[in-house]
Amino acid sequence: MASEKLYSAAEQALGYVYQVRFALLQTFKLNENTVCFIEKDDDIDFSDPEEGKILASLKHKAIGDSLTDLSPDFWKSVRIWLNYYQIENSVSSKKDLSFFLFTTGKIPEGSVLKRFIPNSELRTDYGNEMKSVLEKSESKTLKKIYELINDVPEDDLNHFFSCITIFDSQERIQDIPQIIINQRLRTVRANFREKVYERLEGWWFSECIDLLTGKRNEPISVQEVSGKLSFIAEEYHADNLPIEFEFAEPDEDIFPESDDRLFVKQLRAIGLKSERIKRAILDYYRAFQQRNSWLREFADLNGELETYDDRLVDEWSRLKEIVFEELEEDAPEKIIQATARKLLNQISTSDHENFRIRPKVSKTFVHMGSYHILANESSPRVFWHPHFKERLEEILDEVEK
Repeated sequence: MASEKLYSAAEQALGYVYQVRFALLQTFKLNENTVCFIEKDDDIDFSDPEEGKILASLKHKAIGDSLTDLSPDFWKSVRIWLNYYQIENSVSSKKDLSFFLFTTGKIPEGSVLKRFIPNSELRTDYGNEMKSVLEKSESKTLKKIYELINDVPEDDLNHFFSCITIFDSQERIQDIPQIIINQRLRTVRANFREKVYERLEGWWFSECIDLLTGKRNEPISVQEVSGKLSFIAEEYHADNLPIEFEFAEPDEDIFPESDDRLFVKQLRAIGLKSERIKRAILDYYRAFQQRNSWLREFADLNGELETYDDRLVDEWSRLKEIVFEELEEDAPEKIIQATARKLLNQISTSDHENFRIRPKVSKTFVHMGSYHILANESSPRVFWHPHFKERLEEILDEVEK
């Protein structure tokens, strides 16, 4: 009994995930003006200014299952749709209604439900035919549905059933990612298509969760999906790299005053305030995580990162020579620290192309975090205090007092 309950829970959970993933697939087939809700008036609710409103029920069935004339999957959806249909008092609004059933099951030959597959001949006598089907059932649930439709005027009932379309033998949940990748991501470089899909689906699931929890009130538009896909895909162009850690936070708390890493000690040595040191620690963490992620995704990036670091060191050296040019050897420590902070400020606020690993990678945390990584090496290639190398032990001892 326990195993049956577990299986039932798994099937139900699979159905919910299928709704979200299948809805994403449908956005690639619909007009860009279409908007989508999840679990509003049905499993999926699509609305379009031209096509009207579509209520879609989804059924992810076991392999080999079929959708028969007396299948509860169909008739329970009919009950939901009919209740909604009867609420719509306006004749014009009813004309703009459509009801779709998407099922992985197959409608067998000879079934009355074949009347509802796409491109079937439009009929005018749906009502009596469908009541005749229900009259054959001994199911209490189906008998209640029969009573429900029996109370509907004949013209309304015929029109209601004419609004239904059944799409059988639909894509199974595990097949949808590859379908989207193969059909919709052809403009993305082949070795990055799966990664682009994963990021798109991750965003889509997050937006759907916001819809379900009420955090988001507006439906998701197809145009929004297209825009997000374009944005993600562009990050995998030759002149760009994906940004995933812009807002990442380390698991442990940040303590600028007690952090003993060399790059932090360097920042304390030039009198940088605690909040700015905290920002530097975040930049270091995010850049470290982002660079490692790039190395995992892009097999040929290692040499490019090394060249990038060399370029950062060269740019730092160039600016250092300019900023420190007028600094006297015997200048007071306060003046030295202020000049060092000026150098740091110029680099942290610059958007010069030489600070970018690739032309379109413009996030500040990438180049500033990389500088802090260089400043944290056992033999730092970057330092902010002009006398850092000569007075290393003295400076660090002063900071620790």
